[in-house]
Amino acid sequence: MIHSGDLASNKSEAHKGIEESWRKTVKDAGRYLITVLAPRRRWIFPGLDQRLAAAPALGSGAPPARPYAAAAKTAKKGSQKTKQEETKKKQVTKRRLLMSKPVDDVYLTWYYERPSYDLEEAVGMLKKFQELDFTHPKQYVYINVFLDMALQKKKKVDPFASAVLLPYRFTDETNKVLVFTENEQEAEIARENGAAVVGGLELIKWILEDEIQVDFYVAVPAIMPKLIPLRNKLRRKYPSTKRNSLGHDIPKMLQLFREGLEYMVEDENIIKTRIARLDMPTEQIVANLKTVIHDICTFKPLTYGPFVRKLVIRSSTSEGLLLNLDGLLPQVEKVQEEEEEENADDNEEKNVQESVST
Repeated sequence: MIHSGDLASNKSEAHKGIEESWRKTVKDAGRYLITVLAPRRRWIFPGLDQRLAAAPALGSGAPPARPYAAAAKTAKKGSQKTKQEETKKKQVTKRRLLMSKPVDDVYLTWYYERPSYDLEEAVGMLKKFQELDFTHPKQYVYINVFLDMALQKKKKVDPFASAVLLPYRFTDETNKVLVFTENEQEAEIARENGAAVVGGLELIKWILEDEIQVDFYVAVPAIMPKLIPLRNKLRRKYPSTKRNSLGHDIPKMLQLFREGLEYMVEDENIIKTRIARLDMPTEQIVANLKTVIHDICTFKPLTYGPFVRKLVIRSSTSEGLLLNLDGLLPQVEKVQEEEEEENADDNEEKNVQESVST
């Protein structure tokens, strides 16, 4: 006698056998088609063999096998650094610049060298841009000065800040200047020339407590030993002869720091500052720019070569225009060459005299 349970078990086993045979025939057929139709199947069906081998049985709840699974690796601490170093070592392929100049005003910039312009031509282009773009005519003109800070061997020029009196003012704004002096006559002169605050030692406490805040600080030499507590507080604004904020000529110092243009080195070798307004005559803009450049060049001896590597001019709404540096930088004095020529002439004269005597 056959029980119903035995019949059910036989049916389930037969069903499993049919599923396994069907799955096997499908797998074989797929491999046969791939072998016949695509000899280079790795290019067309990458990883298909592994997927077929790892296909789970139909109806089974067991997780799929991973015969080719790689063992998990522990992340190393220096793995990110090594990747960064490898990317740095890889040479970046640079685009080859074309020798000719573009014939149109629309072109791919990386195929051509960046054009440079004379100063007067660049200012005229900025004025033309303003007319074509219908922007504000009284916008400011800016310059970006890229410096070569290198000196002998590994020495460099320290980042600096300075103020320069421009030949043509372009704003009515004035800075607040404090004058340190204990002389009543000097104090009166400072007040007459527009000093915002004048005083002596009584100002030190108020400055340390931030009760007095001004743009610049100037002083006479007699009071300097008493201002040492303010050195860390004022830092670059501490009076010094290098910044022309220490001396006896109080009216001259006040004029420089009240009406002058302040600039400083940013990001180790860049100076960004405004020099004029676009509605000013071209001659005045050129004069202001040359004044700023000549003042910047005083912070590095001319014998070490040109201080300015690159100079870009722009307005508030325009693109930057690269300038030709010819005629803008101070010329290096050829003292050594002249001395060598003089020594050579002296040697020739000596040789001639010796030949005559013999």
